[in-house]
Amino acid sequence: MLNFAELTTEDRIVLRYRLDAQTGAGQSLTDVLGTVQQVTDSAVVLQTRTGPVTVQRSAITHAKRVPPTPVRRGRAPRNPEA
Repeated sequence: MLNFAELTTEDRIVLRYRLDAQTGAGQSLTDVLGTVQQVTDSAVVLQTRTGPVTVQRSAITHAKRVPPTPVRRGRAPRNPEA
């Protein structure tokens, strides 16, 4: 597993962690993808597209670094004469 002591605020990671209670669909694990904001002895805070997410370290089952967010390419200009 990833060494949390080596993470920096530039690192983009994905975490798989246990949910506190099973969801209605019977799921007990979920994933979160984001950029590291903070690492403490008890939790990891990631900045996701929808905002910060705090995950208790005791709930984490898997963790790994992922490549930076891909750069979106713009659409090709439309040709009004075509």
